[in-house]
Amino acid sequence: MSIAFIDLAAQQARIKDKIDARIQQVLSHGKYIMGPEVKELETKLADFCGAKYCISCANGTDALMLAVMALGAGRGDAVFCPSFTFAATAEAVYVMGAQPVFVDIDLATYNMDPASLERAIAHARAQGLTPKGIIPVDLFGLPADYDAIQAIAKREGLWVLGDSAQGFGGVYKGKTTGAIADITTTSFFPAKPLGCYGDGGAIFTDNEEMAKLMDSLRVHGKGSHKYDNERIGTNSRLDTLQAAILLEKLAIYADEIAARQIVAQRYTNALSNSFVTPHVPEGYGSVWAQYTLRVQEGQDREAIQAKAKEQGVPTVVYYPRPLHQQTAYQDALCDPEGLSQSEAAAKSVFSLPFHPYLDEATSNQVIAALKAAL
Repeated sequence: MSIAFIDLAAQQARIKDKIDARIQQVLSHGKYIMGPEVKELETKLADFCGAKYCISCANGTDALMLAVMALGAGRGDAVFCPSFTFAATAEAVYVMGAQPVFVDIDLATYNMDPASLERAIAHARAQGLTPKGIIPVDLFGLPADYDAIQAIAKREGLWVLGDSAQGFGGVYKGKTTGAIADITTTSFFPAKPLGCYGDGGAIFTDNEEMAKLMDSLRVHGKGSHKYDNERIGTNSRLDTLQAAILLEKLAIYADEIAARQIVAQRYTNALSNSFVTPHVPEGYGSVWAQYTLRVQEGQDREAIQAKAKEQGVPTVVYYPRPLHQQTAYQDALCDPEGLSQSEAAAKSVFSLPFHPYLDEATSNQVIAALKAAL
């Protein structure tokens, strides 16, 4: 029998009664759009990470687009983001009419490399674009190097939008993601560390004016009167049933983050001599959206994955093709020195089954299968 890559059923078994009660409460009051659970969730999410304001929305991609819309980026503007990430990061920039400029990663953390960022900013300016903002990604659950990135942003007059779709709840030098960048977004896609049972997203900020603006933008640019839309917006509201489910998941989220550390350490202890295991710098805390290994020189990733699969151990490659090599983004500007680390990661990483309910016996099965595959 194959091991579950992410076991959502184990979590559901723990809180099923509470989720059922929450759903029944929503069915009883019938306020399916922007019901009371939505506001309750926004308050508790903001409290969890230490942000002043939380604005929920329909999904993580919308969260990014609403944030870019509010921050202001359009035709002729450059927004800098890593190439080694999911497409939504750059997609939100393109949809708003701006140009994503791709930055390389630090291979140790898989997050944005500040030196590459500086080269990309200079290059974009030389090409006639106006640098506008930076979108670092908290990839695989590990926060980006915000001190270095924000120092560059301050010097260049740029905003910083943290894409924490995979990293909400991660820790960076005493701060929690959601309360670090000018604006931070996250996703509640079911497979995320904090996920609902459908699509959902949220945006965090300490800026009251920005919070009010994004609240308007998510509801067609609403104003004080229902039929007086003050600006062009969109329709991106988190439905009440998903908010109700997330409230019960958030209640156990701190426990699950702690459990994720145990599972990750178990893997690292057993596999660090066989593969390149994840690096968590001092002062950082990952929420381990994925546990991602990198093959060493001479190892065949596809052969290892195939042999693990024969033993019932699934593995997944995030991301086999960086954004700058994908059809939709192949004409985008990049760091003029190239994106060699993003390309190296794409050819060598693979992720293991991982969730907070992965017991020691199952972890040992995964470890044994990988070692046998070598």
